[in-house]
Amino acid sequence: MVEPRRLLLIFFLSTLLIAYSNANVKEIQEDMEEGDEEVKVGVQKAQGVTYDARSLIINGKRELLFSGAIHYPRSTPDMWPDLIKKAKQGGINTIETYVFWNGHEPVEGQYNFEGEFDLVKFIKLIHEHKLYAVVRIGPFVQGEWNHGGIPYWLREVPDIIFRSDNEPFKKHMKRFVTMIVDKLKQEKLFAPQGPIILAQIENEYNTIQRAFREKGDSYVQWAGELALSLNANVPWIMCKQRDAPGPIINACNGRHCGDTFYGPNKRNKPLLWTENWTARYTVFGDPPSQRSAEDLAYSVARFFSKNGSMVNYYMYHGGTNFGRTSASFTTTRYYDEGPLDEFGLRREPKWGHLKDVHRALSLCKRALFWGVPTTLKLGPDQQAIVWQQPGTSACAAFLSNNNTRLAQHVNFRGQDIRLPARSISILPDCKTVVFNTQLVTTQHNARNFVRSEIANKNFNWEMYREVPPVGLGFKFDVPLELFNLTKDTSDYAWYTTSLLLGRRDLPMKKNVRPVLRVASLGHGLHAYVNGEYAGSAHGSKVERSFVFQKVVSLKEGENHIALLGYLVGLPDSGAYMEKRFAGPRSITILGLNTGTLDITENGWGHQVEIDGEKKKLFTEEGSKSVQWTKPDQGGPLTWYKGYFDAPEGDNPVAIVMTGMGKGMVWINGRSIGRYWNNYLSPLKKPTQSEYHIPRAYLKPKNLIVLLEEEEGNPKDVHIVTVNRDTICSAVSEIHPPSPRLFETKNGSLQPKVNDLKPEAELICPGKKQIVAVEFASYGDPFGACGAYFIGNCTAPESKQVVETYCLGKSSCQIPLDSIHFSDQNDACTHLRKTLAVQVKCA
Repeated sequence: MVEPRRLLLIFFLSTLLIAYSNANVKEIQEDMEEGDEEVKVGVQKAQGVTYDARSLIINGKRELLFSGAIHYPRSTPDMWPDLIKKAKQGGINTIETYVFWNGHEPVEGQYNFEGEFDLVKFIKLIHEHKLYAVVRIGPFVQGEWNHGGIPYWLREVPDIIFRSDNEPFKKHMKRFVTMIVDKLKQEKLFAPQGPIILAQIENEYNTIQRAFREKGDSYVQWAGELALSLNANVPWIMCKQRDAPGPIINACNGRHCGDTFYGPNKRNKPLLWTENWTARYTVFGDPPSQRSAEDLAYSVARFFSKNGSMVNYYMYHGGTNFGRTSASFTTTRYYDEGPLDEFGLRREPKWGHLKDVHRALSLCKRALFWGVPTTLKLGPDQQAIVWQQPGTSACAAFLSNNNTRLAQHVNFRGQDIRLPARSISILPDCKTVVFNTQLVTTQHNARNFVRSEIANKNFNWEMYREVPPVGLGFKFDVPLELFNLTKDTSDYAWYTTSLLLGRRDLPMKKNVRPVLRVASLGHGLHAYVNGEYAGSAHGSKVERSFVFQKVVSLKEGENHIALLGYLVGLPDSGAYMEKRFAGPRSITILGLNTGTLDITENGWGHQVEIDGEKKKLFTEEGSKSVQWTKPDQGGPLTWYKGYFDAPEGDNPVAIVMTGMGKGMVWINGRSIGRYWNNYLSPLKKPTQSEYHIPRAYLKPKNLIVLLEEEEGNPKDVHIVTVNRDTICSAVSEIHPPSPRLFETKNGSLQPKVNDLKPEAELICPGKKQIVAVEFASYGDPFGACGAYFIGNCTAPESKQVVETYCLGKSSCQIPLDSIHFSDQNDACTHLRKTLAVQVKCA
């Protein structure tokens, strides 16, 4: 139990420190240029991180923090520099990551900080790019990560209850968190020496706190005291935690924290948003998850207009759940809809539109930090939030139209301003619209999967099919629980039994046949009877339990039943995670002449892993231990082996699993994750078809091994390279100029160029050039990048003008007033026109 007096003392001292920092604040000078610079608060010789109700104060400077979540083990170390660089180019000034306990301590007392788990290297790279870092230590992280980041071995600690005021759990949590903080301190990675400005203890605990009653309340207090006792010298946060103790800042997670967050639980704490979901993670069986760039930008503008000072995009780059790291039913691809997609390519317009909202908000820094907010009603669904610094010209306005269907005109300070439906316009000087959340001025792009000529040349498969076991040892009366049996060392475990049937036990009627029924707690199983494949069944993310029922062929004499139970990741959320169960719980045979036969307690043999795993068939050496043959038409529990040359170029690489069912892929002995192509979404398509092969996994000649659990055939599986070389722009006559065309000088907003008329801008990725104009229409085109169509009206010269401005160039700008209509085109006379362009880069 936490001593209240001790916690009160910590809180009092922290408050004094913040008050001392604020007492030394000097008045900001009238001529400060704050556009891209930090706003100084004048703390004399201030070092480190403090805060007040307005913002964090980092080394004496206030900051608007635009943070992007990038999880180091969900990409390879060679990708980290490029991901961080692209995030910074997108206006991100902070990188956030969880710390993954089960990745760092897979076996009790044995630590791993190598390869993709090199946390220190990742944080140092952030520092090299002159960005801040937020470490969410947890150590429970959820994050759709296997077991929420908690090591499996912790389940087997006697009397343990996860995430509660439970001594065994607190002992191990304290040891791990202390080790991580000490490691980061030793490397001088906390501010002011390093980039880390915030640390998080626990994660979204309010969602389960009531399940533990008073033990939940006291655990929160204990976790807070633990964090503060580690002397990291940066503020600590707890997300979704109304009762975050003492100086620990409670933060918001969600899609619209500007409207849904109840706010800090103390008046001296700033408004922080730790998870702004860029879409939603997907699970096998789901349709695609989406969230528009416009909705994201709206949520960010709304939050900062209402005193917010930090947003973290979850995820900015989602990456890949390699191997068996994904939580139950979560796809191998993670948050592909982020501003950087799974492969680290910019997803436009999301990347560029968020960059623009960051720029627009940065132009408002002075008014936001030193102004006083006022809310004005401009119409039934329209309002203005105005930040004005008393006695100065510093002013910023956020004009919002909350009508979700119709654009509206408002009068603001003598100006008639059009607000599209459900949008916010940002005016950094209360006069000039530099950004509207609904009007995207940045380019769009479309992703292409290009079949590799080199990798698919002479691509020949060989196969090896496993035989279901009979009469396994490790016998128990009943089938053992699957989590406890596998101990997170494999997805698979065999259950075998046998039964003697006489002639009179078997059905006498021709229209009656035996049925094998297995009621399971999850996640799935494959059934074999007398060596023949009987079928499979599985649960889902929503309902993990399921019932398998299939007609089977039984014979007089001894019958052998083999069930292959499988898991699709461990649970990652909820109370009492250590008490979750999976695997068969009831097994019966129906349709026998002697009635239903319950064989649950018939005596079952067990084996963790299938034989191919034990023999490591996915490695070069292990693959030599069996005889491979030419592939047939496909069958269950089959291994496929092949070789391919590294694909051409340097674009990201993927494998397209056409024709396959469910299983796993290894490249040169390294698992790139689970695939599940025959679990279709309601759209009758696989949730994921392409699987990322990191370039770091490749050699000139590469071994690929597939484990197919069901009845897939690899003849149509192929290797592709990935690009976003199809780029587009769609800009109308009413689009405001980009906020990148403005700066602040001597405290006033000024344009960087003389001509601020709307224009379409296109920029090829890398060093590529525009080689073809695939679509161009100035009029009323419709569609999206990769699928534009001409509407009722178009200027005939549209394509010719775009080719003149763009062909052969790496970037181009096409002014809308450079395209003209003929006098005879009456359909376009009164139309608000849009220029839509699609080009190919190479």
